[in-house]
Amino acid sequence: MNSTTSNSKEFEEYYSGTLSDYVTAIAWSPQGKTLAATSAAGEVVLWNDGELTTLQTGNSKSVDCLAYSPDGKFLAVGGQDGRVKIWQETELIATLENAPVWVDKLAWSHTGNQLAFSLGRYVQVWNADTREIVVTLNFDNSSVLGIDWRKDGQYLAIAGYKGVKIWHSQDWDAEPYILAMPTVSVAMAWSPDGKFLASGNMDRSVTVLEWNNPDPWVMRGFPGKIRQLAWSEATTNLGAPILASSSVEGIVVWEKLEDDSLGWEAQVLTNHVDAIAAIAFAPKSFLLASAAADGWLCLWNEAKQVSQIITGVSAGFSSLAWHPQGKFLAAGGEKGELLLWSKM
Repeated sequence: MNSTTSNSKEFEEYYSGTLSDYVTAIAWSPQGKTLAATSAAGEVVLWNDGELTTLQTGNSKSVDCLAYSPDGKFLAVGGQDGRVKIWQETELIATLENAPVWVDKLAWSHTGNQLAFSLGRYVQVWNADTREIVVTLNFDNSSVLGIDWRKDGQYLAIAGYKGVKIWHSQDWDAEPYILAMPTVSVAMAWSPDGKFLASGNMDRSVTVLEWNNPDPWVMRGFPGKIRQLAWSEATTNLGAPILASSSVEGIVVWEKLEDDSLGWEAQVLTNHVDAIAAIAFAPKSFLLASAAADGWLCLWNEAKQVSQIITGVSAGFSSLAWHPQGKFLAAGGEKGELLLWSKM
């Protein structure tokens, strides 16, 4: 693998702050000026240049998911109280009431201001420009466990029991494409180039679908269910991204082989001694970060060997997010820590 950026530089601590409880989710604005974070106490905060601004104080109802719209104009959060709240900068512009249903998954389309969010066995799509619900999609088989839009905004994938259903955003009424499985899709993600859809499954397998190819690859042999997936933006000499998957305390990195019949080659990364909470590739690079309940944040150079181990939380790490230009790495902790490291 040839990385497009040099990853030899290490990261050093840049900022340290705390929320009052477990940091449930963090995300950078697309322009990279602001980092949003949510907590199990219900807090929603913005970090900007060392300053924390509170959008919502703790109300003891966990906020579990957050996402920025592609232009950075809107920030959406969802949680235990069933509300989806949307801010434009620091102004709350919409509150969608869905109680008693817990909203724990949401995602913006990459090409417009359409927000998809989970409501039990359903997903609703809300348009920020018209302030209206566009469609309600029935996943039917189970509660929704994953939502992801393809980069071109054409397809919305929804995961749960018996696999993944993929709707065409130009024709919501058409029957969805179904990637059927005998198990539960726990984690699911489109590759950045839109060519592949990966599903991490309850039966300890990973399924990879190449779009327009009806025969998915299925990879097995994991110690437990697959909890996280991450695709690289950078591509190998074959022009394919690499896929990282985590299960319990282990990571497996998959690289596509030239021979389609052989599928994907696995490399096992071992260093963590407790469950991994989050994995993510640095932008346009094969530098992989993994954060775990053991209190270690590991940086894996070329997604192969550990180049740095970062600590700084009193218990375990709960979340991580790369700055859009890779300048910073942010992470949240189980005890409310919010930490940033800068590239040296």
